[in-house]
Amino acid sequence: MKAFEVIGGKRLQGEIVPQGAKNEALQILSAVLLTAEPVTINNIPDILDVNLLIDLLEDLGVKINRIDRHTCIFEAKDVQLQKLEDPAFQKNSSRLRGSVMIAGPLLARFKKAFIPKPGGDKIGRRRLDTHIIGFEKLGVKFEYEQGQGFFRLSANELKGTDLLLDEPSVTGTANILFAAVMAKGRTTIYNAACEPYIQQLCKMLNRMGAKISGISSNLLTVDGVEALGGTTHSMLPDMIEVGSFIGLAAMTKSQITIKNAGIEHLGVIPQKFQQLGIDLEFKNDDIIVHQQEVYEIQKYIDGSVLTIYDHPWPGMTPDLLSILLVVATQAKGSVLIHQKMFESRLFFVDKLIDMGARIILCDPHRAAVIGLERAQALRGITMSSPDIRAGVALLIAALSAEGKSIIQNIEQIDRGYQYIDARLSALGAEIKRIDS
Repeated sequence: MKAFEVIGGKRLQGEIVPQGAKNEALQILSAVLLTAEPVTINNIPDILDVNLLIDLLEDLGVKINRIDRHTCIFEAKDVQLQKLEDPAFQKNSSRLRGSVMIAGPLLARFKKAFIPKPGGDKIGRRRLDTHIIGFEKLGVKFEYEQGQGFFRLSANELKGTDLLLDEPSVTGTANILFAAVMAKGRTTIYNAACEPYIQQLCKMLNRMGAKISGISSNLLTVDGVEALGGTTHSMLPDMIEVGSFIGLAAMTKSQITIKNAGIEHLGVIPQKFQQLGIDLEFKNDDIIVHQQEVYEIQKYIDGSVLTIYDHPWPGMTPDLLSILLVVATQAKGSVLIHQKMFESRLFFVDKLIDMGARIILCDPHRAAVIGLERAQALRGITMSSPDIRAGVALLIAALSAEGKSIIQNIEQIDRGYQYIDARLSALGAEIKRIDS
């Protein structure tokens, strides 16, 4: 097992380019199963989760021409459905929550699929009801294999239907879209997710020959077609990396320019960091985070304490609340961080408290942060990364702290951030991989 050894307290400087969007990649790569024609994908993030999904596609018989680490040509002409029954394939699928995304394309094209028990981050309950109920209404039958821990799905044919999703799930919306694009008749999806990832997916599917309207809204209409063809697609910059780099600059009192940040697709993310007092400058598609000794958290108009919470798009993404929480630890003022979606995602704050942060964990969903105002630095400790986003939040804390920190279980960080140690070292960070 590897760990990061970090010597904190160093100011960073320079430019950094965000990777391709991880959450978009898992959907886009799954979409290649919808057609026998070649599909070229650009700006693929070179991270563990994405590479695992590429390996799963190859195991299913998809021909992959990896031009470089960020560009692949996929050809799903000879998909081997018998692999779905292979215990080794099922075990590998269960390691990655994103593997649920191959179910929709397989149902659309072959009328057969399975969904493994979700893997990935341990951040609380992550139910599959939205996927399964949507598939059922399209004509899919399912059975749960209790001993093996996966859903077996099949259909004689898929028929368009009207759907009201019980939650605006991004992966649920994508999976239902996959199944609906070649269903007979029209499907309407109310309360659909409308994140940029879903907008990108809809545009890609339409280029492949699908008929999807209502893109960027929470009401999608899909008119089924007989077949889809090939296309070329490029990933957006990863909005979570952009937010992470903003937080990194603020905590380390650094000036960093985030190049090609995809500003038009960031929604309220810059605004939320500005509410914490972070000085941001927007120049073309770059974000310049200015060096600040002190930043002050805004209050509401009546003087009450600011609350930052996650909300379906165009609200705040839950994936950045861990970063915002860490940034608040050195701010002037107080803020309540309310993580509504996942009940275990704030359980990393005990490590920040050990580092000297002033945080009250009110309950599994809420943490009150009382900023230190730079009166004292956080102190380096040994800690373990519990999930992707908390792992990077702890890494940011370690880079700002006095002394040496050891961050264990860094495979969690590698699942979502490519070459993060090398890229931060290029900015002047003192970070290296060691055996834990």
